[in-house]
Amino acid sequence: MKTVYDKINDMRGNLVTVTATGVSLGELARVDLHNGRSVYAQVIRIDGDQVTLQVFQNSRGISTNDKITFLSKQMQATFGDELLGRRLSGSGEPIDGGPEVVGEEINIGTPSFNPVKRIIPRERVGTNIPMIDVFNTLVKSQKMPIFSIPGEPYNELLMRIANQTDADVVIIGGMGLTFKEYQAFIDNAEEAGSMNKTVMFIHRATDPPVECLLVPDMALACAEKFAVAGKHVLVLLTDMTAFADAIKEIAVTMDQVPSNRGYPGSLYSDLASRYEKAVLIEGSGSITVITVTTMPGDDVTHPVPDNTGYITEGQFYLHGGSIDPFGSLSRLKQLVIGKKTRDDHGDLANAMIRLYAESKKAKERKSMGFKLSHWDEKLLKYADAFEDKMMNLQVNLELNDALDLGWKILGDSFNAEEVGIKQSILDKYWVK
Repeated sequence: MKTVYDKINDMRGNLVTVTATGVSLGELARVDLHNGRSVYAQVIRIDGDQVTLQVFQNSRGISTNDKITFLSKQMQATFGDELLGRRLSGSGEPIDGGPEVVGEEINIGTPSFNPVKRIIPRERVGTNIPMIDVFNTLVKSQKMPIFSIPGEPYNELLMRIANQTDADVVIIGGMGLTFKEYQAFIDNAEEAGSMNKTVMFIHRATDPPVECLLVPDMALACAEKFAVAGKHVLVLLTDMTAFADAIKEIAVTMDQVPSNRGYPGSLYSDLASRYEKAVLIEGSGSITVITVTTMPGDDVTHPVPDNTGYITEGQFYLHGGSIDPFGSLSRLKQLVIGKKTRDDHGDLANAMIRLYAESKKAKERKSMGFKLSHWDEKLLKYADAFEDKMMNLQVNLELNDALDLGWKILGDSFNAEEVGIKQSILDKYWVK
């Protein structure tokens, strides 16, 4: 029999405190308001018999004599094939005007997958974006953030990846989205014809902070069930800085002692527990996680990107409307380059980046008024072609076509002996 408490001791923002016993951390509760409305809440702190709950949705209208019933279960998501094509809030409620989702109730925020059952990833995830496929290859089950600043087209980049991936299921988790950003994801999925394999969990900027915290857990819990069923799942989360800010906001309300720049000391663990859901399951499916981490003031030492860098397997650095070849890194690309791709892939990518780095020096010499050598002129010509045909995010090429284009760009600017690629590869691929 569930115990009903009819006295709320304290209310601050979306937090309410009640005197109760026999409850557990993370337990779900229902708050029955005097006007007949009910809202749900989750236990986030227990101090003796003082239990603090975070209320979902809007807490407006709650009074101290409203009734709280603890439900003896954790927050859950509804899982099933009916999820495909649906849009849900952070608390799992439909926001697309459709019916309630019917399916299996699954706990969220569970531990990451058993390490014994994980296998080393060996498969490439194609995106048709040359700066990813050629230079920083994405690997199935990789956890990879996009470091950026507000105003960069990071959501558009996520949409490109969602449209062109060969994943069986795409799960989009939006945190702190404006209505325009939310609508852009809907329009993109409909125009690309991928809505039938897409699930969206959306927290809008006007929604309570607790729903922002639930979005990654909802998305990843469902992704894990799809992966265990043999599906290859791509999870796209934007923006993890909004997620971290929601953690900070709640911590401040709870009078927790802050750590670096006001964020709680648990920030690393809070981020890692979500990223570590990325997995390739032996004999089954996989979860690949790509997130957006916006850096206030383009500061990579900000606590959110700083902690993220220790957790993930590289990063895509989105700068000036394109993926920066020098700030980006995929630590797993060596598992597939030249093994699952063409034998010229590694040599070509290394040569192109090296020559582009040299072209930066040539640009500096030009800007300072120095006389340019014939080699400098070649580098500048090459840089223009590289930025226009490789770095431009509008370029849409399958990997082998992008590699062929890379050889053409080199051949248009340099002689074969100038590019520093071994002769056996040049004999096979150099554009005569």
